[in-house]
Amino acid sequence: MRRIVQPRPALPALLSAALAALLLLWPPAVHAADRTGPPRDDPAACALPGATGWTDEGHDTDHSVFQRPAGTLQVAMVFVDFPDAPATEPPATHGARVTAGADWLWYASYGKVWPAVTAHPHWVRMPRPSTAYGFARGLTHEAHEAYLRDAVTAADPGVDFSRYDMVYVVATRTAPAISFTPTYLYEPGTPGIVADGRRVRWAVTFGQDMWRWDRRLAAHETSHTFGLPDLYAFEAGTDPHRFTGGWDVMGLIAGAGSQYLAWHSWKLGWTTDGQIRCRASRGGDTVRLTAVEYAEGTKAAVVRTGPTTAYVVESRRAVRNDAGACASGALVYRVDSSVPTGQGPVRVLDAHPGSTPPAGCRPLDDAPYRPGESFTDPAAGVRIDVLAAGALGDTVRITKN
Repeated sequence: MRRIVQPRPALPALLSAALAALLLLWPPAVHAADRTGPPRDDPAACALPGATGWTDEGHDTDHSVFQRPAGTLQVAMVFVDFPDAPATEPPATHGARVTAGADWLWYASYGKVWPAVTAHPHWVRMPRPSTAYGFARGLTHEAHEAYLRDAVTAADPGVDFSRYDMVYVVATRTAPAISFTPTYLYEPGTPGIVADGRRVRWAVTFGQDMWRWDRRLAAHETSHTFGLPDLYAFEAGTDPHRFTGGWDVMGLIAGAGSQYLAWHSWKLGWTTDGQIRCRASRGGDTVRLTAVEYAEGTKAAVVRTGPTTAYVVESRRAVRNDAGACASGALVYRVDSSVPTGQGPVRVLDAHPGSTPPAGCRPLDDAPYRPGESFTDPAAGVRIDVLAAGALGDTVRITKN
């Protein structure tokens, strides 16, 4: 057995320390009216309840179903091939790609969670042909559980599953029938899968699309076990990334955004209540936002608009793809925790509709607002003005009338 994990680097801590020093040199932009205006609302007043019964944007995550995104998660990674698709490649090529995504998750969570992956670097043979597992039919929960059960059973002689919080199953590249990468969550009250005296509650089974997406596929799927929904559209025949573009790994996995949305970071506990400015009552606030790419500072300003809705503004800076820089500025989006996964629970508001994004960038990459630009929703009585921009973030004014 070989562990292909490295000690967690100290880079995020160093960056945070450097940013804290810079923030001391960045004077706050506070209007005189803010000192005598309405008191700040408690951030809890802007936390939305879950309303779908599954993965959604609510803060009240059901941890009897979803795992807590904190600390070190012990992950067993097993490699499987099939009677009709024997592996011809070394498993290490697959393992390196998956563990790179796990390491990215640690950076993106500001060092709050780390999937520590232990690779068991030998192919184990599944008992049935790859074409027998139902992936071509869309894969029901029962069929997915059967696939996972076969993989765990095949690997069990060489793996002590009692040591692990979750399982990654990686299929050989020679098995095109294992076409995509779904996440498994144990359904309470059912027999499920038990190995070495421990129930397998969370797993990701990697298919052929792991070679189409970049390393962040591992972060995307693991985040489903934390309760995050899909931000891309399930509806066929339309642009699947019309809701959020590439601003969050739960949308376009290979997008230009290098970080989770601040709303997701807050929902998962990686950003504290003290880093959120809430406006749930009438009034206004001038807020100096530090870009979400950094751990310190205020991460988001939230305007609550209804029982399950809010507008959020955050600052984005390190927005890049393979072609270079795309856009930066104040990103505004609407959250609705009553909207199911895949139907647009988060929708980014495009500040420049119809504009041509920089070369190599995608639609919505140019969505952020810049100084002098404003977003308004007269029906909700919401206005967001971008007052200034700096190297570390943006200063905005949020108003609820």
